[in-house]
Amino acid sequence: MSAQDGRTATDRSVTVVVALGANLLVALAKTVASVITGSASMVAEAAHSWADFGNEIFLLVADRRSVKKRDDPHPLGYGREAYVWSMIAAFGIFTAGAVVSIAHGAQELFSPEDATNFPIAYVVLAVSFVLEGFSFAQAFRQASAGGRDRGTSTGHYALTSSNATLRAVFAEDAAALIGLAIAFLGILMHQLTGLAVFDSLGSILVGVLLGIVAIVLIDRNRRFLVGEAPDARLRNDVLIGMLERPEIDRVTYLHLEFVGPGRVFVVAAVDIVGNDTETHVAVALRRVEIDLELNDHVEEAVLTLSVPDEPSLIPAQG
Repeated sequence: MSAQDGRTATDRSVTVVVALGANLLVALAKTVASVITGSASMVAEAAHSWADFGNEIFLLVADRRSVKKRDDPHPLGYGREAYVWSMIAAFGIFTAGAVVSIAHGAQELFSPEDATNFPIAYVVLAVSFVLEGFSFAQAFRQASAGGRDRGTSTGHYALTSSNATLRAVFAEDAAALIGLAIAFLGILMHQLTGLAVFDSLGSILVGVLLGIVAIVLIDRNRRFLVGEAPDARLRNDVLIGMLERPEIDRVTYLHLEFVGPGRVFVVAAVDIVGNDTETHVAVALRRVEIDLELNDHVEEAVLTLSVPDEPSLIPAQG
């Protein structure tokens, strides 16, 4: 059985740790630069980086808690913890990043302050771009590998993947690079024209960008929390895998639902080969369930018998 989002918890943690370290260094540098230069765009960027730094801590918590083994109180495991903590991180982007940046930019529009020491701002932005770029490259490589496995684009995989931490890091770092470009243009136009309005607009645009990213991440985590089904390709792979088993004649019902990053809950109605007694059929069903659950991507499998007149599910070709 092939599976979507086959990255391990270690892979996800490495991605988050790299982003965490980069954001800490960038946040410190931007904070110092914002104090020295008085640039509104630099203040927005500092708020952005501190929000990202705090969010990476939430994402580390998400990875640690979501890999706990299932138990009696949580029969489907703790995988959805990843979406809870990732959603908290997304709210952090919105409040600590978007709201602060937009509010500060609006304030500077009406009460502008003179910005100075522009070279310092440029140096910090350049260093930040390198660090953020390194972090983004790590997330991009992971998303690119997942996209190849699923036969889709890197961006589409990052957006739709059940890997909440990868999606968050990918989106945050992409937004950080775009935000740095916006801040650079705002500060440059302020320096060239002497008009602080460009710097203020840069801060507001960074805030709007963060707001959009936060809303997208919140919506994606919401979908997985309420029960997101895997794509048609994974569903087809599971169906083919079940039909290839010698004891299964046909499958008439198949339900797949993500219960964590790369982990699915499987419910199916199958027709067992032959006409064995009830006891033999029950044993056969349980044996298939156990075999399915040996797959790293199946949290639990529940099988029942098909009704004779139910139509069989047919795997897609190609």
